[in-house]
Amino acid sequence: MGNLLSYFSGLFGNKERRILILGLDGAGKTTILYRLQVSEVVTTIPTIGFNVETVQYKNLKFQVWDLGGQTSIRPYWRCYYSNTDAIIYVIDSMDRDRIGISKHELVSMLEEDELKNAVLCVFANKQDLEGCMSVSEVANALGLTSLKNRKYQIFKTSAIKGTGLNEAMDWLANSLQQKK
Repeated sequence: MGNLLSYFSGLFGNKERRILILGLDGAGKTTILYRLQVSEVVTTIPTIGFNVETVQYKNLKFQVWDLGGQTSIRPYWRCYYSNTDAIIYVIDSMDRDRIGISKHELVSMLEEDELKNAVLCVFANKQDLEGCMSVSEVANALGLTSLKNRKYQIFKTSAIKGTGLNEAMDWLANSLQQKK
């Protein structure tokens, strides 16, 4: 009987999944969070500390932690790693000057034991802006192809226009359901 209840619980998404939205300051993390939650663009200010919201996506409930990306805040990201099911790593595709810093932060984070089983979903954000890096440029700059033993995917997104967010969340939801 317990197995049957567990099966139906999994089907209907009763388990809340913990997701961290990380990335450098100005990448669009908070805009993405509120776009996912209320389906519209909300005027935001730089996040000092964190925002936490519950996002219902299809039959899954996500507890989404949006952590500030300023240099002084990034060392504290690790305080939030415990029990994380997935990471949404947001890249400002216009920020060519700091893509190396983004890579360093991503690689450091993925080396943490507490995140070894977390699914990685990379949002190459601001794709609506002319002159931005392509998704393949972002993937290469981050060294995503060298990731081993980790389920990941990169998506072309625009937080302002909402493009790519549903596709990314579909992939994330499917990946998390398969992971159970």
